[in-house]
Parts: sequence; structure tokens; C-alpha cells
Amino acid sequence: MGYTHVAVKGDYTDLASGSVLRSAPGFPAFPVRLASEIFLRARTLRGGDAPAVVWDPCCGSGYLLSTLGLLHRAEITSLVAGDIDDEALELARENLGLLDPDALEGRAKALEDRAERFGKPSYLEAAEAARRLGASLAAQGGRLPTTAHRANVFDPATLKTALGETTPDIVITDIPYGEQTTWQGTDGAGVPEMLRAVASVLTGDAVLAIATRGRKVPLDGACRPDQSFRIGTRAIALLRASNLSTQTNR
Repeated sequence: MGYTHVAVKGDYTDLASGSVLRSAPGFPAFPVRLASEIFLRARTLRGGDAPAVVWDPCCGSGYLLSTLGLLHRAEITSLVAGDIDDEALELARENLGLLDPDALEGRAKALEDRAERFGKPSYLEAAEAARRLGASLAAQGGRLPTTAHRANVFDPATLKTALGETTPDIVITDIPYGEQTTWQGTDGAGVPEMLRAVASVLTGDAVLAIATRGRKVPLDGACRPDQSFRIGTRAIALLRASNLSTQTNR
């Protein structure tokens, strides 16, 4: 099954990792078009038109959440990022901090300064991109509230503490993989245990969307997806939290 919500391939050059949005070695970017497709599928599965609180509990650099915020500001109430890695959280906070037209203008000025100091036209191009993103964000509703917290995705107690009073509607995350990021589960814990932990702090009408590299998302018999599909090198599974809770309690 291919793209259904983002049928036409757009130009995502302004969202390139390492241009306006920051990047670092060991923190891979997520395909922007696929991120948009997953979000829109999750929103449809959830139902209704109300803007959503979106949570990525394995946020890495925050790139996936940041691109969603810039593309879908009008459909999102706030973004919540989580990770167990302090370096990842530092980078994620920097990227999520750009979901504000004023911050993007500041980023544009900083990039222009670099262009002048180093004589690199690429910095000027990035500054222009930052201003385009700022104008688009302002047109969609302006600054997007964001938070980022350290939490172990396998530990419901730390997840609950990190969320506080926040109630996520949609969870979207790209499962870390081998050579570029560290999957810090306990005793070899995998996706099903992570899903159980995350679902335990959600309301029943929330939707979880999990992406990973490979032919399919590695779920056990107790975690049956409501939807699953594969695009490129990634497999995606969407699950209603209520169904997951029922299945895991059997």
C-alpha cells in the first residue's frame, strides 16, 4: 500500500535536515512525506477534526516532530518529545524551539551572519528557507507549544511523570535501529513491550503509529495493528490504544 493522503510528492527542500533544522551524527532524519502520511492516517483513524497533541517518545533529534509541526500546525495543539538520551533531547529542544516565527527569523539572521563570515551561499539559501517556513507557520496559527522530557520508553512510571498533565492524542515514533542510534530497552525488550508501556499512559481513543526499517513492524500476537503498510525501507503499524490495552490484558 502506497501513499493515500499525500499522493502528490511535494518539495520539502526547506525542511532538509542540517539546513534550517539542525542535525548531528548518529541522529538520522525521517522522510518528510512519509511523516506527513503517517500523521494523516493516524488522525483519520482517531476520528474527528479536533487538533491533536502529538507525542514522540523516541524523538532523537526531534526532526520528525518538527517537520510535522511545520507542515501541520493547524492540525496540532502541541508537540511532546521524549528520549532517554540527553544529547538527543538537547538537539530536539533546539529544533522544536524553531516552531515559532520569531525563532525562525532569528535562525535566518544567524544563517545570514554565517554566510557573511564564511562566504558560503548555502547559508543564504538556508536563511531564505527559514523565512519561508516562518511565514508558513505564521499563516497556519503561529507559535506551536512544545515540551521535551527525559524518559525511558519502557518504563510507564517515568513516561507518566514526563507527560504530567499532558494527554497525547497521537503517538508517532520511528523505532531506533542498529548502527546509527542505540535502542536502550531493558533485557532486550522490543516493540511490544514499548507499546504496552506507552499505551498504559494514554486514553483509549489515542492512536499509536510505529515506524521501523524492515519488512514489518515486529509485533507479537498480543499486538495486532489496526492498519499496517510499507513504503520504501520502512514498515508502519497503526494501533488504537483501546484495542492494544484490551489485547495485552487477555
